[in-house]
Formats: sequence, C-alpha cells, structure tokens
Amino acid sequence: MPAVADMLKASEAAVVSRVSLRDVNRVIDERILPDAFVSRDNGRHVLAGACSFIAFYFESAGRLTSEERLFAIRVAGPRLTRVRALGWKALLREDWTVRHEFLTIDLLSFVKGTSERVEDLAAARDLISISSDILGGTPVIRGTRVPVHDVAAAVAAGRSLEQILETWPSLDARTVGLAAIYAEANPLRGRPRMLGALPEGSTIITNRRVVRRRTAG
Repeated sequence: MPAVADMLKASEAAVVSRVSLRDVNRVIDERILPDAFVSRDNGRHVLAGACSFIAFYFESAGRLTSEERLFAIRVAGPRLTRVRALGWKALLREDWTVRHEFLTIDLLSFVKGTSERVEDLAAARDLISISSDILGGTPVIRGTRVPVHDVAAAVAAGRSLEQILETWPSLDARTVGLAAIYAEANPLRGRPRMLGALPEGSTIITNRRVVRRRTAG
C-alpha cells in the first residue's frame, strides 16, 4: 500500500481523489495544495495523503466557498506534514476538525476515504503483470493473458458484470473492479488500441460496436 508520504502520478491522484485528471492539474496550477505536497519533477506528482484535500476541495464545492475550502486546507496542511511519516493509522487518529468563524469543518471522512482508495490502488497494482514474454509486454491480469485495458474498456462500454465474466471466465468481480482502477490510473497513450484476437478461454458475447459521441468543439 502506498505510504502517506509516497508521491502518486497525477492520473493516480485523480483516481484516489475521485476527480478528473484536469482537476488534479488545476489543483497544481492554481496552487490549491501547498507546494510541499506537489512535485513537478519528471512529471506531475501529488503526495498520497494530500489527495484527501483534493477530494474535500471538489466534493464540498456546493456547500463551501472557495475561501473557506482553501482556509481548511491551509489549516490542515501542517497536521498532514506532522504525521505524514507515521502512516495511515496515525493519519486517521489525527484531529481533522477545522474551525472558520462560525463554521466547523471535519475532514476525517475525506482522509478515511482516501486511505481506502489508496489501498484499492495498491491492490490494482499488485493485480497486474507486465512481461515481454506475454503479449509483447502488454499489461495483463496476473496469471492470465487478459489485457487489463480490455477489461476496463468493457466496463466503460457499459457491459454488465455477467457479460464480462462470461467473456473472461478466469476473472471475478473484485478483479474486474481493480482492472478498471488500474486502467484509469494508468491510461493508454495515443489512440485506443483496436482489439484483436480474444485471450484464451474467452468468448464473444456480442459484436455490436459502441459509437463514440462527438463532443462539441
């Protein structure tokens, strides 16, 4: 499991924070997070523990002003700095209550949610195997020849869990969910790859293609 002080890629931080990659980049560009929680060296990275602040900033937007949210992050930031080396258990024992004039904000639920999603991210990482001997180095689900991004694409296309498990009988519900997490945290670069032959043990459920909607320019 990534430690509180580990730096996550921006795409991983988006998954853990339950926001878009664009939102993570906004947090970095607009310095919503303290600089100590962000790295721009060799790509953009965010402190794992600070993903709780990203989740809070966007999830509470409908109830709190920007000034109130930024105030809460500024007050809570030193608390994260103080316990970041002690681990998630210490983080969850910390007092995350912030008081602003007549307003009381409790960030504990965001810290707890972040710790759970970081655990899921770690499980998704462990699920994947990459070897030049298997499909030319394509990331596959460990112990199979099932490309993880194919499973995630099936989830994104709206296929039911039953259909996905019929297509790849070696998988289970937990594996499908983790595959989707891994693929979101590690998106393919460039154009989506066209699916070729199905992996061993899989079956075709339907040959209906999903038409992509064009977004307005």
